[in-house]
Formats: sequence, structure tokens, C-alpha cells
Amino acid sequence: MKISNETKVGILATVAIVLLFIGYSFLKGNDVFSSDNTFYTTYTAVDGLTPSKPVLVNGYQIGRVSKMILQADGKIKTEFKIHSHYDIPKNTIARISSTDLLGSKAIVFEMGNSKELAKDGDFLASGVQPNIMDKVEPIQKRIETITIKLDSTLSVVNTVLDKQFQDDFKRSIHSISTSLKNVEGITKDVEGLVGDEKGRLNRIMANLESITSNFSQNGEKINAIMSNLNNITDKAARLDFEHTMNKVNAAVNDFQEITGKINSGKGSIGLLLNDEALYNNLNNASKEMDNLMKDVKEKPGKYIKLSIFGKKGEK
Repeated sequence: MKISNETKVGILATVAIVLLFIGYSFLKGNDVFSSDNTFYTTYTAVDGLTPSKPVLVNGYQIGRVSKMILQADGKIKTEFKIHSHYDIPKNTIARISSTDLLGSKAIVFEMGNSKELAKDGDFLASGVQPNIMDKVEPIQKRIETITIKLDSTLSVVNTVLDKQFQDDFKRSIHSISTSLKNVEGITKDVEGLVGDEKGRLNRIMANLESITSNFSQNGEKINAIMSNLNNITDKAARLDFEHTMNKVNAAVNDFQEITGKINSGKGSIGLLLNDEALYNNLNNASKEMDNLMKDVKEKPGKYIKLSIFGKKGEK
């Protein structure tokens, strides 16, 4: 039996419509071939979450966001379809999280411990992953205060006779200021950090903040030491001071170079997170700076004329 062209066209059109429907449903987060449970939650802000984004448990996808509706109170009612063979405890938290360095969003289920299971149509508790900016903001707030201290220190550096050390120290001060400004720029692009990546960045930021805090809190002592550097009779103390400042200079310069590349579009935040040498150098420089400032406080007489502090120091 011969099939007419009209029949063939009709069949193809029907198949095309079915495929279009299936594809459209999939993009909306609906799977027409499976039986899913529907759950809901509400968010005050969705931070880039859209329908069809995955729902994950420990990185494994168990469903998709199917619908989002802005309500009259400004909150966003979010619907997600979860494969019916997964049991979801009633006290599970549906948290908006970032899944990569580009800021892609997903719902991550933090599975509860309740023996009572959520039923189809139930509302779950909601949450949003903390913004990485909250971790970096304390550094940004200190930029102006630290810069004032650094400018004061630079004015004293000009009196140091050792030209090479003078130049190195100036570069270190300048690098810290530049690095802080670079951090202010790249934080807009690293909100997607999660897990180990986020922890590593926090440790890098903590080391940088420790260094800048020491410059800020001990500015007067550092100025006094710089003014008296060539008169320090304890050669070991002078060498320790110069060695620490040189190490700080090298570590901060490396940090500035990498953050500068990221800001100019020549690399991603991965450059910062995966540079083992930079991570170790910043960590070591931070520790040595802490130890140096502790020694200066405990034994000021090793580094500076006693009259500067207005009291008799330890010899």
C-alpha cells in the first residue's frame, strides 16, 4: 500500500510537534517520561537561579527546578520536580548554591535527619549559600586606613641608606595597596566558589589580611625601625627584619601580578587558587611577619633606640 505524500507530511509534522513538546518540557525542567514528586520553597532572592537548573545532593542530580513565580510580597515561590524514588526528609533545606567558578546556580539539598518524609506538594525550608563578598569585605573596609599607614611608612623609607632594600620595601608597600584594589575587583567574579576552593581563597585572604594588619597596627614601630635601620647593632635582628620584609615583598608582588592578570581578563580565579608557590609564600610571609612584630613588642631594644618608645627596653 502506497502512502501518500500528504500522509508522510502529517506524520512528520506530528513527530516534530511531539519532539518540540518534549524538548520544551525538558527545558522547563519537566521530564514527561518519569513520575516525579513536586516540592516548593520560597526565597527572598534567587541570585541567578532559573527554571531547568539542577537539584543536587552531594553533587548528584536528583531533579530540576521546574517553575519560579514572583509573589506579591516580593518573595519567589520556587517549584522543583524530584524523581519519585528518592526519599526526602521533611526537614531538608533547599539551598541556592553556586556550582562552578562562573557562578552557575543550582538547588543543593541539605538532607535532614527527620524520619518523617516530605510528601508530594510539600514546602521545604530554604537557604542561600553565603556570598564570598562577606568574607572579603573586612579587607576592603581596611583599604583606606591601611593606605594612610603605608603612606606614612613610605615617607620614612626614603631615609634608609640601603638603596636596594629601600627600593624593595617601597615595592612591597605599593604591592599591598595594589593587591587590595585587585581583590576588590576580582571578588565580583568569585561568588561561585564552593567547598575546598572557597576555603583556599579564604586562607589566602586571611594571610594577606594578616600582613596588612601588621603594617596597619604596627605602623609607628615599623617607621621607627626603618629610621633606625642602619644603627641597629644587633646584626641578626637587622637581617631578620630585612629578610622578613623581602619575603613579604616577594609574596605580595606575586599576588599582585596574578590578581592583575585576572582583572585584565588574562586568566581566571583558578590562577590564584592553583598557584601552590604563591599559597605557601603568603602563608610563610604572614607567619614571619607575625613573629617579627611579636619580637619587636617583646624586645624593642634589639631594633630601635629606647627613647623612641619612651621607656627602657630589653637589651
